[in-house]
Amino acid sequence: MIKEILEQDKKQNIARKILEALPEWFGIEEDREEYNHNSKKQPFFSYYESNKPLGFICLKINSKDTIEIAIIGILKEYQRKGIGKQLFLKAKEHAMQMGFSFMQVKTVQKGYYKQYDNTNQFYINLGFKEFEVFPNLWNEKNPCQIYVMSLK
Repeated sequence: MIKEILEQDKKQNIARKILEALPEWFGIEEDREEYNHNSKKQPFFSYYESNKPLGFICLKINSKDTIEIAIIGILKEYQRKGIGKQLFLKAKEHAMQMGFSFMQVKTVQKGYYKQYDNTNQFYINLGFKEFEVFPNLWNEKNPCQIYVMSLK
């Protein structure tokens, strides 16, 4: 079951718990804390099973036309079971209802780390298209791949 989370503390608690369990993607504590801090004022949905959050998606409003998947995290033992896709579909529906024209997401470019190659494929499978790579947005070991999708 997917629930929209409105309470700021609850958003941060869910994000913290799940991101700490995913050190392959979110191993830098300062980055996790920034995600947690930013999540409290953004649209946020969590996937629950037996009242336990197994994953979440947090959106970031970039402009009047564009919303971004700021972060998505699924507990490792529940990955590849359709939870991420369900969260994405809920977030996409929400973005369309809010009147956004585009959705974007950033990740590490393919070819640098296996886990991010899987992440890239996940976004491509959802229908995102490659927009641009910024080689030094984060740092040269983590070139930023931006994907976009039309919501119209």
